[in-house]
Amino acid sequence: MKLLSVAIPCYNSEAYMRNCIESLLPGGDEVEILIVNDGSTKDRTGEIADEYEKNYPGICRAIHQENGGHGEAVNAGLRNAQGIYFKVVDSDDWVDESAYREILDALRTFVYGEQTLDMLISNFVYEKQGAKRKKVMNYRTALPEGQIFTWDDVKVFIMGQYILMHSVIYRTGLLKQCGLELPKHTFYVDNIFVYQPLPHVKTMYYLNVNFYRYYIGREDQSVNETIMIGRIDQQIRVTKLMLGYYDVTKVKQRKLRHYMVRYLEIMMTISSILAIKSESEENMEKKAELWQHLRKQNLKLYLRLRWGFMGQGVNLPGKSGRQFPIAIYKMTQRFFGFN
Repeated sequence: MKLLSVAIPCYNSEAYMRNCIESLLPGGDEVEILIVNDGSTKDRTGEIADEYEKNYPGICRAIHQENGGHGEAVNAGLRNAQGIYFKVVDSDDWVDESAYREILDALRTFVYGEQTLDMLISNFVYEKQGAKRKKVMNYRTALPEGQIFTWDDVKVFIMGQYILMHSVIYRTGLLKQCGLELPKHTFYVDNIFVYQPLPHVKTMYYLNVNFYRYYIGREDQSVNETIMIGRIDQQIRVTKLMLGYYDVTKVKQRKLRHYMVRYLEIMMTISSILAIKSESEENMEKKAELWQHLRKQNLKLYLRLRWGFMGQGVNLPGKSGRQFPIAIYKMTQRFFGFN
């Protein structure tokens, strides 16, 4: 049994996947590195995956599948995972070695101790190309450090501070028990990966180390703003799926309920701002339909989100009204360093 399984979704990733894999090798025999070749056709991604499996038997495993998108690559990693814990690292990202060792030490403590850990949270760094100052997303103000805690112990998440795929390591059994399966051929499913298991998480641990290095800068990245606008249909699809998983207004744990509502508020805001920034009336109609979808599905949640600060901001009338949410978005973008 491995301590940690790490899935690396790879699609035509020859140019950068080695850096990602090499950063994970210091985990040694306690870690299995699942290199998922998601139907790559343009380069040597599959050959490189096989090369690492050959050179590091028992540590690296190459998984080859027809192209199913990022979500299906994560699904394949989870299906094949033999580790007690599960992490996703995208092929153009990497991890910090010293933080990695601390992460493994912490996981080992829980595996051989009496307490069961469902989710470990750590920091990530926006490795934005050309940026002199690297923004670190940490959770010191929101989460207790160095101890097992529950949702009742969570403090306050500030605006822009929420848990992403880069931040989390889940217990593998929990992900399988809650039936996590990401949709195929769909971008932005990392939000589902983080959100859908949350009500099943009972115990958490926050390790204040800068573990995950999140690279931003390739023109073809899915988080490139122009590409996100072009894929607004997929952003909306993911948002609708997340809205449908639970009636969050009925989640009993108050702080978990508040966090999940905030997450949905962020998803609605992102979809709305992309529509506004596109300056396309067709996309503005899609934005209106998304809000109506929420209204029909869950009126109580709709009222909470529509008349909250961000909901009002992205629904101001007229062209002048559209400038306000864009200004807020740009300010947040500069502060946190995303896109």
